[in-house]
Amino acid sequence: MKHTIIAAGLSVVAGAAFAQTPVLTVYTYDSFVSDWGPGPAVEEAFEATCGCDLQFVGAGDGAALLARLRLEGDSTEADVVLGLDTNLTAAARETGLFAPHGITPDGLTLPVAWDDAEFLPFDWGYFAFVHDTALANVPGDFEALAASDVSIVIQDPRSSTPGLGLLMWVEAAYGDRAGEIWEGLADNIVTVTPGWSEAYGLFLEGEADMVLSYTTSPAYHLIAEEDPSKTAAAFAEGHYMQVEVAGMLAGTDQPELAQAFLAFMLTPEFQEVIPTTNWMYPAALPASALPEGFETLIEPSEALLLSPEEAAARRDEALATWQAALSR
Repeated sequence: MKHTIIAAGLSVVAGAAFAQTPVLTVYTYDSFVSDWGPGPAVEEAFEATCGCDLQFVGAGDGAALLARLRLEGDSTEADVVLGLDTNLTAAARETGLFAPHGITPDGLTLPVAWDDAEFLPFDWGYFAFVHDTALANVPGDFEALAASDVSIVIQDPRSSTPGLGLLMWVEAAYGDRAGEIWEGLADNIVTVTPGWSEAYGLFLEGEADMVLSYTTSPAYHLIAEEDPSKTAAAFAEGHYMQVEVAGMLAGTDQPELAQAFLAFMLTPEFQEVIPTTNWMYPAALPASALPEGFETLIEPSEALLLSPEEAAARRDEALATWQAALSR
């Protein structure tokens, strides 16, 4: 009986110790947590330093993250959200759900200045239409694309950050002529998918000539598959930039751990994973640290980027213009 009591006591102690392992819940987009995405490597590396259980929760595409947070409100289980971008940060800030990160982001290598109390960047890239190198008469701007018979797959701006990025790309490049451009593009669009993964999969299956993606997407095929048959079309208007960010929730019960994760996000252990898993440019590594193959990617003639506030102010009208053009 004495041995049984001792054993039971040890079990209680062991159970208590296990229960005390802190859990950090990070909401992100589905491709980040896929087997081929950054999630598994990031989880292993951070757990080796934090003495915690890092749990990624996939929540669709990037724009769907904000929708989920709005729905859950203060009851959200998220401690950190990773995968919003600067087209969404103003709207995310207005929810009041995010707390200042308190981190000085030294060593950033973004091509733009960064000053944001709530959100920290982890990668960036340029939107582009990816196609097979065998495609003839590749359009060199949106007007040429609209005038062509080239078929495209795009993503929904209401659920996808690339889809919203395309909306802002047309806005930044054409302003008041955005509606005209969308009307011209309507018959080029095969379908509009909820997220990037679905759209890129349709392109790879041969359902469209081009897909909205990134200038860095061909690096995946070149490096991971040794396939040089994919490239991105260079558009004369320039290419819209995406800066992806993470932020901590004000209601987190693990504020120190959440802040530690955000700080870890800017270390080489995290940043070196990005180029060959998320296939984007890391936010805190120099170009010299990029893997071989990235030097083959197109360089935009101009980098386009609306401020978070301007993107938020123009979103609803741009979305209405897009919907009206595609419904005709």
